[in-house]
Amino acid sequence: MDKPHKKLDVWNISMDLVQAVYQVTGLFPDDEKFGLVSQLRRAAVSVPSNIAEGAARSGVKEFCHFLSIARGSLSEVDTQLDLAVRLAFISPDKRQDLDAMMERVDKMLYGLMRKNNGKT
Repeated sequence: MDKPHKKLDVWNISMDLVQAVYQVTGLFPDDEKFGLVSQLRRAAVSVPSNIAEGAARSGVKEFCHFLSIARGSLSEVDTQLDLAVRLAFISPDKRQDLDAMMERVDKMLYGLMRKNNGKT
């Protein structure tokens, strides 16, 4: 079964972001397992999940709605990574690597929303 979201570059790159978040949170203190680790991972997973759900919907308006939710989840990841740096769970250098990925995903989501908003 061929899924439409798997053809989207933004979905693939957001999957890479999820993988990177899982790797970096694996290094967090054990007592954060049910705190920031869980929050960060869920927010990161929400990005490609909402892209996939939107791509499976029948209308462009619905697709854009789910892309918007994905952008919101990306903002959650951003905030939670700020906290992780403040708490010294990750280094500013590692944060910059994740920032580059998030910026790319955000630009792609925004561009896809702009492209499709004219089709509603």
